[in-house]
Amino acid sequence: SGLLASGMILFSFLLSLQVFSQVKAGSSAVIHYFDFIRIEGLTIPFDFQLDALTSLFLLIITGVGFLIHVYSTSYMQEESEASFARYFSYLNLFVFSMLLLVMGGNYVILFMGWEGVGLCSYLLIGFWFKNPAYTKAANKAFIMNRIGDLAFLVAIFWIIAKVGSINYTDVIGYADAGKFTGKDITIITLLLFIGATGKSAQIPLYTWLPDAMAGPTPVSALIHAATMVTAGIYMIARSNTLFSMAHLTQTVITVVGLATALLAASIAIKQNDIKKVLAYSTVSQLGFMFLALGTGNYVAAVFHVLTHAFFKALLFLGAGSVIHSLSGEQDMRKMGALAKKIPYTYMTFFCAWLAIIGTPGLAGFFSKDEILWRAFISPVGSGVLLYAVALITAGLTAFYMTRLMCM
Repeated sequence: SGLLASGMILFSFLLSLQVFSQVKAGSSAVIHYFDFIRIEGLTIPFDFQLDALTSLFLLIITGVGFLIHVYSTSYMQEESEASFARYFSYLNLFVFSMLLLVMGGNYVILFMGWEGVGLCSYLLIGFWFKNPAYTKAANKAFIMNRIGDLAFLVAIFWIIAKVGSINYTDVIGYADAGKFTGKDITIITLLLFIGATGKSAQIPLYTWLPDAMAGPTPVSALIHAATMVTAGIYMIARSNTLFSMAHLTQTVITVVGLATALLAASIAIKQNDIKKVLAYSTVSQLGFMFLALGTGNYVAAVFHVLTHAFFKALLFLGAGSVIHSLSGEQDMRKMGALAKKIPYTYMTFFCAWLAIIGTPGLAGFFSKDEILWRAFISPVGSGVLLYAVALITAGLTAFYMTRLMCM
């Protein structure tokens, strides 16, 4: 089952590379399969949209996803055969849902994938369901996501009522023609943002993500580093025309993103569980992405999604290796002098640590620098204040990650 599951994701990755090469050459396409819903006055087609934004996410999901699948074949080998196969079926279903989410040509297909990743996160977080604490964590993730999803659904209905279509091209064309009233655009974008808040763990719906560490470590790497938590960023980046017109919403996104980044970083400083530190770090980095979205810098937000997917997945997989080596111990106070015992893990973890703290020349430096610069010249609020708080938060990131390395 491990071989089959990993092979399928590798095949998807090769197809994603082909899509990327065609998009890079300047082509994009909307592929129509059939009409999903057809009633009087409303047609919702089952369409896939392939363009630059989609292709980038396809590469992240299948590329990082494949490596996590391969890692899992070894990490989960102590499980029984049935449990092992169940794990990989959930993992494949998760990637399927995520691909549906980013390839959908309208908000309804996106929403189907959106709900699919919510279901799979529930199944994977509560994978060891005989432990009541783990099933509680899975329930918490599922229920908190529902809050955001309700707002997202209302936004979809609102768009249908106004535009009569749910396709990205129609909605954005409608907005470009100036047919939305200011009130409509503000309410729709705020509802979409609440949806993103649930999925991408922003204040006040962030508390499910640290609890989600109950699942196996490769699951943490897949869900909480590379893919599911970035769904909200993808959705806002995809709807960037709407958000650029709603100044109130942009201000709200900026404030919430910055507050989340700072709060989560301050919590991470005092955590002693190696996976909890990385979980709060993820929440903090997502706050950075929302800061970029709020200041209208959609490119930097997606760029940070890309760099973060790699270094955070690497950190989680490294943490998994450490936990495995210590027979399941996650308390950093009981660790120390592991560099000599597990040198390969140390070397790879060291590279990821350099990336996340923003070492010049490495991935994290470029994406954070872009976000900070755009915050500084931002038309939303006081640029200097945004810059100062974001810079302090980046300093806190370096502090707690260095503490984790030392311990």
